Amino acid sequence: MKFLFDLFPVILFFAMFKWGEGHPEAAQGLVDQYLSAFVSGTATAAQAPIMLATALAILATIGQIAYLLLRRRKVDGMLWVSLAIITLFGGATIYFHNETFIKWKPTVLYWAFGAALIISQILLGKNLIRLMMQKQLVLPDPVWNKLNLSWAAFFAAMGLVNLYVAYSFSTAFWVNFKLFGFTGLMLGFVVAQSLFLSKYLKDSH
Repeated sequence: MKFLFDLFPVILFFAMFKWGEGHPEAAQGLVDQYLSAFVSGTATAAQAPIMLATALAILATIGQIAYLLLRRRKVDGMLWVSLAIITLFGGATIYFHNETFIKWKPTVLYWAFGAALIISQILLGKNLIRLMMQKQLVLPDPVWNKLNLSWAAFFAAMGLVNLYVAYSFSTAFWVNFKLFGFTGLMLGFVVAQSLFLSKYLKDSH
């Protein structure tokens, strides 16, 4: 459920973009009706799908935080960072009706996560992965350090992959990859981590 909750804005982004692609005139009508106050100049029907998808993703992220606050549950720092980045880059995409800004959003977010892991471990002496997972796992200190660094490297690589796809393929392909490609890579990495940690789980039992 947590995974689906985190993926919620991405799913809505994908669905709205696909709908806008299939209904360009209707999409442009929605942009003119609801986003015109936030747009510089006039957006075309071709630009409308990514603009609507971006606006919906921003609203979905705000909705996630509002839901958690209303339920009196903790809002992860990563979610606040995600909101700030998607509002900044998504807002720029809507204002300039240019998809380049929102395409950079995943890279900036992944690199921010990776940088936080590295800076916390090296400068602050805090292993963020350990803080998040130590209630579920008991591991030697060197393994926690490797785990933290591997996640940082993974986020760095994901940021590079996003830029490659964004600049090498069409926006439609990038939207598909954003949902299915990144989700697949994340699941594959988690499985690989689980296999790596399995021997330690056996030893702890």
